[in-house]
Amino acid sequence: METLIAIAQLIIGLGLLNVWLIRANKSTNYRGGAATNLAEEFAVYGLPKWIYPIVGVTKVTLAVLLLVGIWYSPVTRPASLLISLLMLAAVLMHAKVRDPLLKVIPASTLLCLSLLVALLG
Repeated sequence: METLIAIAQLIIGLGLLNVWLIRANKSTNYRGGAATNLAEEFAVYGLPKWIYPIVGVTKVTLAVLLLVGIWYSPVTRPASLLISLLMLAAVLMHAKVRDPLLKVIPASTLLCLSLLVALLG
């Protein structure tokens, strides 16, 4: 079970780092509405501009903590619970703008994995 949880932590942590550090300014099939980057996606959801960097720093920090949690377990549950909340918010934002199911898959997958880590890790 430890190996499964560690794999989930790797998927979540590296996935978030990929989205926020590598692909933030790139178009993907999963962006909300017709957004072509993360900043536009936040605008599509009707969120204020100031929240974008706060969410970004928070997600990157939590992703790093979740990766650190593979070796230092006390940070795992808090990080995964907070990521779960952020992923729930992401799923709700996609629902708010009535995105097709395809666009919700990454956020809902990370939500499920984060809950798995929080509950079993």
